[in-house]
Amino acid sequence: MNPLTRRQVREIDRFAIEQFGVPGAVLMENAGRNAADAAERLLARMAGRSAAVVAGGGNNGGDGFVIARHLALRGVRVVTFLLAQPDAIAGDARINLDILRALGHDLRDASADPAGLGEQLRAFDLIVDAIGGTGVRGALRGVQAQAVEQINAAGRPVLAVDIPTGLDCDTGQAEGPAVRAVLTVTFVARKVGFDAPGADRYTGEVVVADIGIPAELVAERIARDA
Repeated sequence: MNPLTRRQVREIDRFAIEQFGVPGAVLMENAGRNAADAAERLLARMAGRSAAVVAGGGNNGGDGFVIARHLALRGVRVVTFLLAQPDAIAGDARINLDILRALGHDLRDASADPAGLGEQLRAFDLIVDAIGGTGVRGALRGVQAQAVEQINAAGRPVLAVDIPTGLDCDTGQAEGPAVRAVLTVTFVARKVGFDAPGADRYTGEVVVADIGIPAELVAERIARDA
């Protein structure tokens, strides 16, 4: 399948929800479960049993909440570090955050002092980057930029959810700090930017996960832009 641009990703998600009736929460569940499968395989190769999920306040963070739940239910020690206040998290991401809360999951607020995140992350076998997805443009700033720098400084293997935070979906360039992952679990199809020279320094290995979007919809959106 051809790689997708940022605009195509947005359109495919919207059409899947509006035209095919696939709820956004279902897409998020499928994405997170498949990424959790990949995280579990990566942990097994390292003989690791702990993971830190660093989650933003949008849908990428919501994917991270699903990942955290599935890994925890499989016996992995998981802590989720929030880069947004819970009250600011809405939609499908909020649904999955509330599930974690109901399960008594270890949620920690990292939004006030992301500069101190690196030392905590070193205690885990794997870091899951669920901060920002394909919609991120330009150089990261503030809390997100600090968190990304701390993730990279932690020196632990990183799994990026859909795209490494800070890497541009279309250009494959990082205008500021960007997560350096060993594995990127991307959804539906590769992103155009992944094929840019040097992008693999951030993505590491790329695995494409199916999230339940009809293949004909993806083919149709790609054909329109051909």
